[in-house]
Amino acid sequence: MDFRLLVDLCESLEKITRRNLMVEVVAEFLKGLSEDEVEPAISMILGRAFPKYDQRTLDVSWTTLNNVIRHLTRAEWRSFHAVFRETGDVGETAQTLFKNSVAHRQSALLERPLTILEVRRIFEHIAESKGQGSRERKERLIESLLSRATPLEVKYLVKILIGEMRTGFQEGLMEAAVSEAFSISLKDVQRASMLTGDIAEVAYLCKKHGGVGILNLGFKIFRPIKPMLAQMAKGFEEVFKEHGGKTALEYKLDGARIQIHMSRGDVRIFSRRLTDVTKSLPEVASLVRNEIRAREAILEGEVIAVSGDGKPMPFQHLMRRFKRVYEIDKIAKSVPVKLYLFDALYIDGESLINLPYDERRRKLREIVGDIPLTEQIVTSDLSEAKSFLKRAVDEGHEGLMAKRPSSPYFPGARGKHWFKIKDVLPPLDLVIVAAEYGYGRRHNWLSDYYLAAKGSKGFTIVGKTFKGLTDDEIADLTKRLKEIAVGEEGNRVIVLPKIVVEVAYNEIQESPKYESGMALRFARITRIRDDKMPDEADTIETVRTIYEGQFRRKARVSV
Repeated sequence: MDFRLLVDLCESLEKITRRNLMVEVVAEFLKGLSEDEVEPAISMILGRAFPKYDQRTLDVSWTTLNNVIRHLTRAEWRSFHAVFRETGDVGETAQTLFKNSVAHRQSALLERPLTILEVRRIFEHIAESKGQGSRERKERLIESLLSRATPLEVKYLVKILIGEMRTGFQEGLMEAAVSEAFSISLKDVQRASMLTGDIAEVAYLCKKHGGVGILNLGFKIFRPIKPMLAQMAKGFEEVFKEHGGKTALEYKLDGARIQIHMSRGDVRIFSRRLTDVTKSLPEVASLVRNEIRAREAILEGEVIAVSGDGKPMPFQHLMRRFKRVYEIDKIAKSVPVKLYLFDALYIDGESLINLPYDERRRKLREIVGDIPLTEQIVTSDLSEAKSFLKRAVDEGHEGLMAKRPSSPYFPGARGKHWFKIKDVLPPLDLVIVAAEYGYGRRHNWLSDYYLAAKGSKGFTIVGKTFKGLTDDEIADLTKRLKEIAVGEEGNRVIVLPKIVVEVAYNEIQESPKYESGMALRFARITRIRDDKMPDEADTIETVRTIYEGQFRRKARVSV
């Protein structure tokens, strides 16, 4: 199938607002794909070059892509900025520049149409370009790809290359489309998607084998699955009400969540973004190999950085470990880590996800050896719960997790089976979409950040801050933001929405300043969340829920 048809579909999705209609048109498109085209096409529609389980990455910087676009269109940087100010979208900006390029129009007329499978093969070649000279090879491959594309195809190739599709068509809707396209129940499709971690692979199995192809799916060792997620609790009263009067409380550690896969002595560790971080945590892999009493297992835990006296170190220290793949022995001495386990999803051929949480925890305890579990109490007493929260915070942890003892494990799902509890307003994970240069000694740094929550078709600004980060963090963040800059408006630099930060604040106010109608008061960045993808940022609906919830304890006053 021509890539143009996939592009036409994406273009139509941008204009459709009704979810049911979006599902219908995607389902119809999926029916026309061959078996080999299903997975690549679905991955691309969702803005990915490869399926989620695939550890290959394009590793194409915005600088590299921008160089190719400007070379092919002969556009100056000022021209790019001018177009971007009008469109606000990198893909549309590229489309306009290519449309206006006489040289590109003439060369494109001579090229045969791109196909979906050709685009995937070129992505694979880009991902395989490693080592010395890889940047130049990647540039040549991208230049070859874009030079064959029509301006509209360029728009979506750029969106896939930077991982920002913005059609509003997300995984949940794709599951519905796959269900409709292949006449398989949505429940079965959702279950298969949870187990495989990727709806694109599920669609391929449905196309190839029909419904029977996904009915007996199980876990695959070394294929990470999406983690079960927690909802922020308003307080213990909500937790006890939702959990039937009794809940399992655990320390919420200020660390990084990991998923551990083990098979006959081979251990791999995956981050919450499902990337392989085994090389960064060799001592954790060794500990699991030596202590876990099972042939095969998929376990969940938390890794924290600890000081010499065993106290938790700030999250940023741990992120230094996750980024490092060389000289690990050296950094392991300055940033030692400790592993805590809290869940077991699979042990020796048996899937545990349908078991109650307390039963999974019991089975976990039987195989962990000397690896500690997260501190836990099971209680129905409000005063005991509050005391446990105070103890967790006093010991340097973030707060508590509250888990319904009878809850199964729902991969990738967020709900009220698990809650996060803190003794202050819940922090928000937001994305930096722009930044301004500071004043005085910060005049060379991008140190004033525009913070945005996730909307249905992009990100919406809910605040701005220059507080919370150290000088070293600001300097490093300035370098990273410049690498993803796409426009300038006076002192403000517009950036791709790639960097997630955790933000604390005193309250959320009504504000006409931002399109969201809300603004964070006294916002401050508490940490840079390199362990989270932009699509894991909090939604504008979450911000509004917290905003509305404030009026249970204070008067509502319009601005």
